[in-house]
Amino acid sequence: MRSALLLAASLTGFTHAAPFTSDWESLKTYECPEWFRDAKFGIWSHWGPQSVPMYGDWYAKRLFEQGHKQNKHFIEHYGHPAEKGWESVIPQWQAEKFDPEKLMALYQRAGAKYFVSMAVHHDNFDLWDSKHHRWNAVAMGPKRDIVGAWAKAARNHGLKFGVSEHLGASFTWWQVSRGADKTGPKAGVSYIGNNPEFADLYHAKAQPGDNKWYTTNPAFHQIWNKRITDLVTNYKPDLLYSDGGLPFGAIGRKLVAKHYNNHASDDGKTQSVYACKSHHGNFENEQYVDGTCVHDIERGAVATIAADPWQTDTSIGDWFYNSTWQCQRSDGTKGMYRDAGWVIRMLADIVSKNGNLLLNVIQRPDGSLDPDAEKTVTEIGDWMAINGEAIHGTRPWKVFGEGPGLKIKGGGFKEDYPLGANDIRFTTKKNAVYAIFLGKPDEKKIQIANLASPAGKVDSLTILGISGKIEWRQTKSGLEITLPSQAPALDVFVVKLNGDNLAAVGP
Repeated sequence: MRSALLLAASLTGFTHAAPFTSDWESLKTYECPEWFRDAKFGIWSHWGPQSVPMYGDWYAKRLFEQGHKQNKHFIEHYGHPAEKGWESVIPQWQAEKFDPEKLMALYQRAGAKYFVSMAVHHDNFDLWDSKHHRWNAVAMGPKRDIVGAWAKAARNHGLKFGVSEHLGASFTWWQVSRGADKTGPKAGVSYIGNNPEFADLYHAKAQPGDNKWYTTNPAFHQIWNKRITDLVTNYKPDLLYSDGGLPFGAIGRKLVAKHYNNHASDDGKTQSVYACKSHHGNFENEQYVDGTCVHDIERGAVATIAADPWQTDTSIGDWFYNSTWQCQRSDGTKGMYRDAGWVIRMLADIVSKNGNLLLNVIQRPDGSLDPDAEKTVTEIGDWMAINGEAIHGTRPWKVFGEGPGLKIKGGGFKEDYPLGANDIRFTTKKNAVYAIFLGKPDEKKIQIANLASPAGKVDSLTILGISGKIEWRQTKSGLEITLPSQAPALDVFVVKLNGDNLAAVGP
């Protein structure tokens, strides 16, 4: 169907329905811009007032859930939610060490080609100079246009700029603020969310049954539309991300069409990206349709090469700063932050399957990075300086890889894949094929089964970052390579192969 639409559009002189409209048939003619397909790697600042407690994601909601560890933490450090709530934490977010130019230089060196600023999380606090909401970062907290500062820094460093909006889910997410303890000395005493003074922060009371990821309330839909339209109009992001499917039916489609039309190039093609998810399942007000946008998968991947470009979003730790967080590292240990090797292995797997990686780098409440977080980003940059040509501007090869990791099923929230020395991922660019080895083999000799002699003749071979002659030969069982004694960076290394029309034997 999509190809037929594109053909029909081309017969009228357009490569899509220009300008886009809110009609699904118009949006289905969307083509992902080449800059996104070439970029492969972006960095995300998933940062805001929920960093202040240093106790993790969804803190603003769970402080109202009696018995939850974040509820206990809030009572101990701030007070009881019948008397205080999120409105008392927001002013404590000062971002006093926030230096977007310094951070962007670090991210550019790490190989990021686009940068995404969170614009509003489920806590309903706008990080820009919002025209329709008094709870914003210019009016309170840091008293600074955070989105604007990020946009300027990203564009100064030649990166495409994006924003993420999580507002759509906030209307039902915040309803817990209207509850009360069920037990204890304050049982039955209403939480602060019922206080009319803060009604615009916690939202109005939802109707019975309005409890899915996205609200069914048309009044809430209009609040979302006004604020996200303001965001898109004033900052003209190259990428817009929704934390969920496309919200609120025709209202959401109209906004996405506006976003696409804001970035039309001379040939009529849009140069913008809209990324959204498909996993929450509220089909009345949340929609995802293949071909209308970039599919985003949270903390996961796909099983094989996808026909259309897609994106994984993940983090080097928790989503917001969390001093208690523990995650898996490449060496089998646990720590607050992922190591560079873990990120690079995931990046290689994603890129080999036609995807991009959007990586959240966790900031402290003051806007700075912990030394261990900076170390991860710096080491990614060290690897990219040598091996980035195997990532940027590449496309999937005939097969995406070989090794035990081929058994990965894919899906969201499945990212600790057992990728290692026996796994290879492939990318290609021009007449080169890149074989990315995801770990340092124990043996001196390695083999690429997919480049056995029936697969086409290899004319030349190098290992990126290593000078000198490499011994290799093509046999009927595979391309055999003798590794030099010089150790590749991070034990993840790239073999670059040149040859005309190199094919693959197959998995």
